[in-house]
Amino acid sequence: MTAGSRSSTPHAPAGPNRRTVLKAGAVAGALAGASVGTSALTGGSAVAGAQEGVFRHGVASGDPMADRVILWTRVTPSPDAVPGSGRGGVVVVTWEVSGDPTFATIARSGTVTTDAGRDHTVKLDCTGLAPDTWYHYRFRALGQTSRVGRTRTAPADGAMPASGRWRAGVVSCSNWEAGYFSGYRHLHARGDLDVVIELGDYIYEYAHGEYTGKHGAVRTHDPLHEIVSLADYRTRLGQYHTDPDLQDLHAHVPWICTWDDHELANDAWAGGAENHQPHEGAWSDRKAAGSQAYFEWMPIRPDSLRDGGVLYRRLRWGALAELNMLDLRSYRSASPSRFDGRAIDQTGTITGAEQFDWLTRGLASSTARWNVIGNSVMVAPVLIPPLDDRTMGALTDLLGLPREGITYNADQWDGYAGERRRLFDVIRSTGNRNHVFLTGDIHTAWANEVPTDPADYPGAGTGAVEFVTPSITSNNIDEMLSLPEGNGLSVAAQSALMGVNHHVRWVDLDRHGYTVVEFTSDYAHADYWALNDITQPGSGAYPMHSWRSPHGTDRIEPAGPLP
Repeated sequence: MTAGSRSSTPHAPAGPNRRTVLKAGAVAGALAGASVGTSALTGGSAVAGAQEGVFRHGVASGDPMADRVILWTRVTPSPDAVPGSGRGGVVVVTWEVSGDPTFATIARSGTVTTDAGRDHTVKLDCTGLAPDTWYHYRFRALGQTSRVGRTRTAPADGAMPASGRWRAGVVSCSNWEAGYFSGYRHLHARGDLDVVIELGDYIYEYAHGEYTGKHGAVRTHDPLHEIVSLADYRTRLGQYHTDPDLQDLHAHVPWICTWDDHELANDAWAGGAENHQPHEGAWSDRKAAGSQAYFEWMPIRPDSLRDGGVLYRRLRWGALAELNMLDLRSYRSASPSRFDGRAIDQTGTITGAEQFDWLTRGLASSTARWNVIGNSVMVAPVLIPPLDDRTMGALTDLLGLPREGITYNADQWDGYAGERRRLFDVIRSTGNRNHVFLTGDIHTAWANEVPTDPADYPGAGTGAVEFVTPSITSNNIDEMLSLPEGNGLSVAAQSALMGVNHHVRWVDLDRHGYTVVEFTSDYAHADYWALNDITQPGSGAYPMHSWRSPHGTDRIEPAGPLP
């Protein structure tokens, strides 16, 4: 996502010095509307009591399947063997998995080795597990034992979950310098989640003070400079893994993760990034470094893009849901101008040919009750205004405008409308109506119906619904404009965006938080939660709104919160 607020000094008010997508969207939306009517953690500190421990970066699990799950940790073999240092020798690590937290009986166990070549991270695929089952796991090395993690497997293929539902926390956009990760703490405290779905911008690449909150940096990035090298990315990921709320949520349930752009650099695409300059070296080297560190530090099944692996993947939750996690940065063409209709409609790709074929074949062959797409950038069009191609087609051709309207953010699927149209042609051809996009990136909360034809909604029908989660900490409209939360411009922009995009059923531009989604045989449901104050480590949370998509409708309606 384009950075909306970067400052040259650590305590300068949030103010843009590059492109400002969200701010531009708010202003454009307002104009269009006028025309139509726990513990504190500072700096690079480790979790209290674990600063000198071997397992100071916690434990994690991820990518659960019916018979296996990824287990992860990092060891610190000596005080100087910190992330990115390249120091420390080979370490032998023992792991155990049990059906009970006391480890009275051991279900699986083994030994692995790690060294500085993988930044002393440990990642293994624990197989041979029972489906639809909770487990506990731990690691041992150098005379110490890690904290106990809790994880689970998916239901067997073709089976409905024993609980009758699949409940996930959905998160995105956690900027260390902008605030505390209280959203993770509240998700952990619920105790009712099966997984966490993380949709990108797990870390941010900026130097200290470049991209902060409304009143400057709340915490200080490590390293202080913008991260470019392999050591830099490892150091930054290691810092994020010292956050106590992040550690607790990772240890509580398995995560299913994909990246957006800030794991590498802002507005990344296959051949470069907006936030990559010539003096920073070759983009291919930076991309390889960031990718390697990400795969070392995240509990995801693929080992390495460098070795020919891919990040996009498909996971099943029995017969209830099939989750397609997309990678919308590695293969995309450069974002076109918002006025370049021919590029938007015809030539660009956001998925790349192989991933598009993989996705469409999977959707076409799915037998799951719900088809869920983990999607890092918004798929629903946000246009100013869409033009009816039947009556205005000659004008759009003459002027070279996108036939679906002018987007305020071509970094989203709107910049690749031709490919989006082809995707929804496939979705329609399946005859299935339960398609749900879970989206991050834009730092704001949206509940959308995805129209078949934006200029003919709802007449032409819908192809999916979309739940866009707010950011954990990254800047919203009020912070970009240095205005109070709920200010008049934000409120006007919300109304205007819905006024010219009727398929946008609800949007909130100012609040940080997270989303809890639940899938049952009867519905897909989303609860949106807001945080009181991300600058306070003990921030409370409160419900914003709830939306539900009944089975077989591809529509959403307001709902009460989940019990």
